[in-house]
Amino acid sequence: MQAPTVNTETMSVFLKMLSRKLRKNDQAVLIMDQAGWHKAKRLVVPANITVLYLPPYSPELNPIERLWSYLRSHFLSNRAYENYDHMLDEQAKAWQTLTPTLLKSVCACPYLSHV
Repeated sequence: MQAPTVNTETMSVFLKMLSRKLRKNDQAVLIMDQAGWHKAKRLVVPANITVLYLPPYSPELNPIERLWSYLRSHFLSNRAYENYDHMLDEQAKAWQTLTPTLLKSVCACPYLSHV
């Protein structure tokens, strides 16, 4: 799912969708940065999701920053898009190239690994 905006309401919808994908007794731990929409008082976090916040200003600890960098460098940078819809289509194609193995490689963080 791609959202045209990032805000508290969109994040709440995402968390609700994630919550519904979990099995009955599962508890998800979601590691997030401290973006305003991640910490807003209006954010609705379902009971089966626990949020852990990264320290402020620490992109090196955030696996999604590595993924965005990979996607930009391999698919999205230095291109001219015909319009907004074309850009969204190309982003969707880039996301669809990701495999579990590639994600593990690009997003690897030693602090998330078992010893």
